[in-house]
Amino acid sequence: MEFLFHKWVFAFLFSFWLLFSIALSVEGLKENSKVRGVNLGGWLVIEGWIKPSLFDGIPNADMLDGTEVQFKSVTLQKYVSAENGGGSNVTVSRDIPSSWETFRLWRVSQMEFQLRSTQGQFWTCDFQGSSVSATTEAPGTNETFYIERLNNSSRIHIKLQSGIYLQALTESQLTADYQGTPGWDDNAATFEMTIVSNNLHGDFQLAIGYGHAKAKKILEEHRSSFITIGDFYFLSRHGINAVRIPVGWWIAYDPDPPAPFIGGSLAALDDAFSWAEEYNIKCIIDLHAAPGSQNGMEHSSSRDGSVDWPTSQDNINKTLDVIDFLASRYAKNPALLGIELLNEPSAAGVPLDIMLSYYQQGYRIVRKYSSSAYVIVCQRIGNADPLELYQANIGSTNVVVDLHYYNLFDTFFVNMNSSQNVDYIYKTRETQLQQLNNASGPLVFIGEWVNEWNVESGSKQDYKNFGKAQLDVYNAASFGWAYWTLKNDRKHWDFEWNIRKNYLEFSKSSSPGLQASNVVLFLVLTCSYLFLYQIL
Repeated sequence: MEFLFHKWVFAFLFSFWLLFSIALSVEGLKENSKVRGVNLGGWLVIEGWIKPSLFDGIPNADMLDGTEVQFKSVTLQKYVSAENGGGSNVTVSRDIPSSWETFRLWRVSQMEFQLRSTQGQFWTCDFQGSSVSATTEAPGTNETFYIERLNNSSRIHIKLQSGIYLQALTESQLTADYQGTPGWDDNAATFEMTIVSNNLHGDFQLAIGYGHAKAKKILEEHRSSFITIGDFYFLSRHGINAVRIPVGWWIAYDPDPPAPFIGGSLAALDDAFSWAEEYNIKCIIDLHAAPGSQNGMEHSSSRDGSVDWPTSQDNINKTLDVIDFLASRYAKNPALLGIELLNEPSAAGVPLDIMLSYYQQGYRIVRKYSSSAYVIVCQRIGNADPLELYQANIGSTNVVVDLHYYNLFDTFFVNMNSSQNVDYIYKTRETQLQQLNNASGPLVFIGEWVNEWNVESGSKQDYKNFGKAQLDVYNAASFGWAYWTLKNDRKHWDFEWNIRKNYLEFSKSSSPGLQASNVVLFLVLTCSYLFLYQIL
């Protein structure tokens, strides 16, 4: 009788622990595990910093779409300014440049540009003898100017398509009435151009910079070689069970997406699903770039840094159509784990109510095609509390909140040493993660993190300690984590490099489903069993 009782108690405790372990696992992954993933960044959505060589052949490459420039008259020694930031005349009247004196380029060709003011209006000039104003919302012929440079230097001329050069004779206006062809000496048609920033190197900049034919050739080569079936073999050999694949909204229009985007990303995504199925890896499709840009960054394929996605219902409707396309195409694919509705919407640019409404509609669209695919919603970047997504009632089943944890991109981390970075992971990150794990509602996903920081003199052991701390903490996320990114020109961002060089260490066999909380529970149950054994 005593023996049977012991067997019954042990079976009960073991079954209870097993159910608890499965409850913390992700549906669709083998071995009751959670996501241990890697992002395939820079592949189907271009980010120039990941592979800078993609932009090496662009002529006039420091004047891509979104480049911010300022112009100073060499004769007046004043800066060109859009009064009030746009909506009125362009003058040549400022001693010190600021926002009104800064213009964003829309590149038409190697030498043709449209110039956008702070408030969004474009330079325009009707005909010879006219003055220039910044009053047009949609650029056309009258808003397109040639910019000629002296041997790629800072000295420039600006002329209309008719061939007439602009000049600054007085501070009150910039006029199209220079007679003849100006030289490069100090004359009223010559300006000094300062490039304030040239930070955008995405799909838009690549396509316009090269032109369609050349860009198509470059992207075809990139898509076929940057990520291959061999990479999925490598991931499967090193304990990775999922990939998060950034895609752009234009993928829904393949093979002939709207200009200037280049077709071919859909075929590459199909390949990824085939490779994933072969190696028992799951796929998370991540809508990284939405029409109009949700954050103004190159990875959202912004043209000039503007956040125009939430300002147009048409943009939102197009984005929902993309989610419908992706869900209908991949819902029945055995490799699909989930769909992320939008990557990194900007807290400053995307109002919470618009984002939540979009997430709720996106959830319903995915559920039309799948009752089990995870619907992933990304936290807004900037000054936003992730709890706002837990209070939103986005959907009832398999909803995941994606947090991006970087010890970068914020002055808070600039002066931290290696030990302070590690302490921050164990104290601040772990505390927030535990709070979110305990909150009712969605699961938690650390969808982007990296073994890099602002520490300039970190040793290999420092990096290993930092990586271990992140793995220790992020392994507790109820959905799992995904490293950013598989391949990168910057070695510490490169997952493959980190693994091969032993900067990140974790075993293939250790299951992320068996987390510390599970182990603690099992130990408690085991002790309870031993206690019962002693008293019986």
